[in-house]
Amino acid sequence: MSVTVVLADDHPVVRQGLRMLLERERFEILGEASDGLEAIALVAKLHPDVVVLDLAMPGLNGIGAARDIVKVSPRSRIVLLTMYTEEHHVLEALRAGVKGCVSKTQAADHLLAAIREVCAGGVYLSPSVSGAVVQAYLAKSDPPADPLTSRERQVLQLIAESKTTKEIAVILSVSVKTAETHRAKLMEKLDIHSTAGLVRYAIRRGLVQP
Repeated sequence: MSVTVVLADDHPVVRQGLRMLLERERFEILGEASDGLEAIALVAKLHPDVVVLDLAMPGLNGIGAARDIVKVSPRSRIVLLTMYTEEHHVLEALRAGVKGCVSKTQAADHLLAAIREVCAGGVYLSPSVSGAVVQAYLAKSDPPADPLTSRERQVLQLIAESKTTKEIAVILSVSVKTAETHRAKLMEKLDIHSTAGLVRYAIRRGLVQP
């Protein structure tokens, strides 16, 4: 029986390349998503063996999507593709339930190895990613826990992507009043009271890239 996969990346050319690579190795691609929210919905419907997520996606990034995917499809194993191998990104990904982290600069062979390893119940980190974990361990770095809920993190990322409250409401399928409430609550929790401050916090947490 072939391993089933859902791909999520906001660049169609990248998804096409990943599809060709994986289908050549007899993996079965069940579907493709272009952002984190779409990926969650697709995984909840299809329950693939493996989900390959890009870290930097609009609306909801790969780490945010991973947090919800482990809830809607616990048996699906998550592999994160990333250009960013800083320790805080890697540690956040592992905490979110990601089982494989692969640097995009080392993608082809390491992605195939990662999928096989996570399907076997293991954890896979490509060399540059594992280096970040080792450095974090040696430095005993442990970033403070994020106090936000999953929905508040989504709202924060959308704010950092310069979306208006009305646009956020449409994207999340909620009322404008609900979107405003989420914004107010996250500002209160973080004790940050300006959009610029929220953007800086989102960058520090790896929700968006500077």
